[in-house]
Amino acid sequence: MTVSSVIAVDSEQALPDLLEPGLSLIFCGINPGMRAASTGHHFEGRGNRFWRVMHLAGFTPEQIRPEDDHTILRYGCGLTTVVPRATAQAAELSRSEIEQAGDGFRRKIEQYAPRNIVFLGKMALSAISGSRDIDWGLQTKPFGGARAWVVPNPSGLNRAFNLGALVAAYRDVRIAVASTP
Repeated sequence: MTVSSVIAVDSEQALPDLLEPGLSLIFCGINPGMRAASTGHHFEGRGNRFWRVMHLAGFTPEQIRPEDDHTILRYGCGLTTVVPRATAQAAELSRSEIEQAGDGFRRKIEQYAPRNIVFLGKMALSAISGSRDIDWGLQTKPFGGARAWVVPNPSGLNRAFNLGALVAAYRDVRIAVASTP
């Protein structure tokens, strides 16, 4: 994979997607953080545990630095967000803003056709699906043609999950995805 695989889907997007057709899985954040948007690199914010968790859960053989985020494509993984607008905290988004982004986001997933989509936290899937009863792990319904998963958000603001709990949740997804054709 090359940097030319990086695709900005929306000219108003604060942070370009890292997507290719047919990936094993796409990790989906709610929206970009301010630091990520200003640098152009996913999970750039201080305290964000995404890259460390990805490595410790076995998705990558080494911890990727945010400035090398495009290398995640080498491992069959992509990155995107539901809402393109950057905020300091996802709580600054209204439920209706997430809902309105839902149809376009679903079309994006259908277009890229990953086998799996992993939502980082329950907030986005809950707003898009209209269901407040979202469980962790594999969802009963696919999303955009992909098997849908929900794992805890790795943001440093998410104090409900320590590093060990995050790694365990992400590792469960990696193992399940690896064992499914």
